[in-house]
Amino acid sequence: MLKKTILSTAIILFSSFNVILAQNNFDIRVKNLLKQMTIEEKIGQMTQITLEIVSSSHDEKGFKNVLDLKKLKQAIVDYHVGSILNSGGSANSAENWQSMISQIQNLALKKTRLNIPILYGIDAIHGANYIKEGTLFPQGIAMGATWNRELVGRAAEITAKEIRTCGIPWNFNPVLGLARMPLWPRFWETFGEDSYAASEFGSAYIHGIEGDNNGLIAPDRAVACMKHYLGYSVPQSGHDRTPAEISERTVRELLLPPFKAAVDAGVHTVMVNSSEISGVPIHGSYLYLTKVLREELGFKGLAVSDWADIENLYKREMVAADRKEAVKMAVMAGIDMSMVPYDFSFYNTLLELVKENKVPMARIDEAVSRILWVKFKLGLFANAYPDENKLKTIGTESSRKVSLAAAREAITLLKNKSDILPLKKDMKVLVCGPTAAKLQSLNGGWTYVWQGNNEKLFPKDNLTILQAIQKEIPSEQVTWVPGSDFDKEIDIKKAVKAAGKSDVIIVCLGESAYCETPGNINDLTLPEAQLQLAEALSAAGKPVILVLAEGRPRIINRIVDKVDAVLMAYLPGPQGSVAIADILFGDVNPSGKLPFTYPRYVNDLVTYDHKKSAESDPVKFNPQFEFGYGLSYTTFEYSDLKLSSNQMSADESIEVTVTVKNSGGRDGKEAVLFFVSDKVRSVTPPVKQLKGFEKIALAAGESKQVSFKLTRDDLSFIGRDLKRITEAGEFSVMVGKLTQKFVLK
Repeated sequence: MLKKTILSTAIILFSSFNVILAQNNFDIRVKNLLKQMTIEEKIGQMTQITLEIVSSSHDEKGFKNVLDLKKLKQAIVDYHVGSILNSGGSANSAENWQSMISQIQNLALKKTRLNIPILYGIDAIHGANYIKEGTLFPQGIAMGATWNRELVGRAAEITAKEIRTCGIPWNFNPVLGLARMPLWPRFWETFGEDSYAASEFGSAYIHGIEGDNNGLIAPDRAVACMKHYLGYSVPQSGHDRTPAEISERTVRELLLPPFKAAVDAGVHTVMVNSSEISGVPIHGSYLYLTKVLREELGFKGLAVSDWADIENLYKREMVAADRKEAVKMAVMAGIDMSMVPYDFSFYNTLLELVKENKVPMARIDEAVSRILWVKFKLGLFANAYPDENKLKTIGTESSRKVSLAAAREAITLLKNKSDILPLKKDMKVLVCGPTAAKLQSLNGGWTYVWQGNNEKLFPKDNLTILQAIQKEIPSEQVTWVPGSDFDKEIDIKKAVKAAGKSDVIIVCLGESAYCETPGNINDLTLPEAQLQLAEALSAAGKPVILVLAEGRPRIINRIVDKVDAVLMAYLPGPQGSVAIADILFGDVNPSGKLPFTYPRYVNDLVTYDHKKSAESDPVKFNPQFEFGYGLSYTTFEYSDLKLSSNQMSADESIEVTVTVKNSGGRDGKEAVLFFVSDKVRSVTPPVKQLKGFEKIALAAGESKQVSFKLTRDDLSFIGRDLKRITEAGEFSVMVGKLTQKFVLK
């Protein structure tokens, strides 16, 4: 045993030494290459263009993009472009991706003076969603509802392997904004409203993409990109890419920690917030891009702009008079690479600025060093080509099983009156509603096309909710009447008539697919046609099961008391329909819990970690469903909440333990959430804050002890001087309905 321990230690030390050695070697190689580069070659490395401008055609139905080699040569050889992104318009086959990437790298490695490989990037935000055969997973908000770090990491690992097999080594994910503004159309790309949870899931995702030992990126992994730094997710209007007014305390208390956790996890790249904080566009903020990101957080990697956002500094934000001023502002603030993306204007403008001595070479060298460093870390100089022998590893059955497992653990049971669920399999079922027969409503945006709304591109073996139900029970027991579309009535009277011949009604409501600005709305209320459908069906005298497939919490207060059960599906991915059917009919016990507060009213958008004043009369905190809420087909009892000490001093920690028992009649999984409350402090405290969570599986009658470690840092906050501090006083810990107190000395 001793020999084994010594050997393991030696291997770890040797591995660490190799990482340090490789790191030093990378730094030397970057410096040597930089010395050989012309100004033009350096600025080319800082330029990122979209695939569309070097393509001659794109066959959407055939999943094939064709490159224009003349335009590609102009970009790579004449303009020395260092990075290309996007899909050309829609998903491509894995074989087509490999062919394109090989052609791109051939030009870079064989037709340029210094043979610097191209860094190709893609938005693979819920799996390999731009690869025809790729594995797709639930969207971020659904992954947050699993409360399962391992599943998040496993999904990321599969994503990395599939995009890297196609020759794509850079993934523009994870989204580390917080889902605290439900109107925001990118709400579903986040892991939820809580800062701690986002930090944990973001770190798990980064390790999945980059590998646990991401000092060296393995050939089957990619580099992650934390985004969108900073404050993008909480616009005042709720509309995409619109201004935010955020206090520095909120920035540091809530919005910055997930990015700090990502930096600590070794993330290699960052994408910048398209909009602004309190009048200062982030693309032009030296404070946020250099002082905070680099000097405070310690980030050493590559900072890329978002889509055309340097242009927007003078076209939209109006903080620069023209393109020249905008480019100078962004580069000097800390942008290393410009996602231009449709032309070479950034290249030409920055070249002028350098030659006019308005942007120093030292800043150019700094930016290019970071870009080259990432390329070396990825091993692109050694091998930038995809591996044809690994094509069959994309979209495997084992990968699909991970997607199904994630969907099953995400879906959240919010109401179950008289234990109507699970349904008996001999029941006659009426299925209605616009999300029942649409694959796009399971997946949302970034699915084969940007908006995710082209049903023809989905694999033929993907099932809608309706089809999954018809497969779960004999199809002759299932009646399908749409009732309504997303925003207009179709045949509600026909649906009500069909209800008379059914034992139970499953009404599937929610949203069509959308992404970014096209998903802007002015009202969170579920569209009138869908509400009328649910109301009419609830008056038909049969039990009604409401299934919500939506990317944000649409207001349902008119109908929630009229239905017998509510199942929140979020955007559960292509396996989500099977998971929904599994849960409806009892093959799977639901275990998801809300990663956000589900509002009851359109203007009552209060998060779980609100201040005590939000609970006072005349308007009390009264959401439709609380953060962390979710039911099961079994019951869980919490007991024996214990603290290792009722006092904590400097440099000490407290171990918190609780016993969880499955007191029901069937096996189940439970997300155990651990909260802390500070009773009195110099800055008004939130009523509670999440400080830990664990997902556990318990057989019927089984008990497990769950432990959490609480440190002094967990009790810190941003003080009145805007610095992080910890104050002595009384605290409470809460798990389930149990509480215990302790004192911080």
